[in-house]
Amino acid sequence: MRKLIESTFVTLNGVIDEPQNWSPPYWDEEHMAYNQSLMEGVEGQVLGRVTYEGFADAWLSRAGDPLADSFNAMPKWVASRTVTEWKWNAQPLEGDAAEAVRKLKESEGGDLIKYGTGSFSKTLLENKLVDEYHFWIFPVVAEGATMFQGTGIDITHLDLLGTTTFKSGIVVHKLAPKA
Repeated sequence: MRKLIESTFVTLNGVIDEPQNWSPPYWDEEHMAYNQSLMEGVEGQVLGRVTYEGFADAWLSRAGDPLADSFNAMPKWVASRTVTEWKWNAQPLEGDAAEAVRKLKESEGGDLIKYGTGSFSKTLLENKLVDEYHFWIFPVVAEGATMFQGTGIDITHLDLLGTTTFKSGIVVHKLAPKA
């Protein structure tokens, strides 16, 4: 069975909104190496609509390095009821998003990765579909939407699988849902 990994950038005060505005000063060799190791064994992406739209616009212009080329080439499945024109090797998750992700996880192939945290993440969490979370905590405070803001999510406990600290101050907590 495929594993679903969620990777999310978050500020010290829990903001997940507009990471392209506050995270770039911390992107360095350690950041890149961790991201590359996270992608090992990943053969597809599962995305919410907002992340898909932002990523497609940003990544389509990137090419020429192994990470960007691999990232752009892999298939993407998107939870959206409103997107009508698909690009960037993307297609919609058909029907109920949780059931579609469950079927994807049961299909043949490498692991799946999901970037960003929003309403789709709540659906995945509630249906116990995420196997591993990587919360990248950046040493910055910003204004914006916070993780699971206004979603009415129930208390959910996670097990700490490991922590990685970068010289830049980024701390990545690797977590899994409690069994």
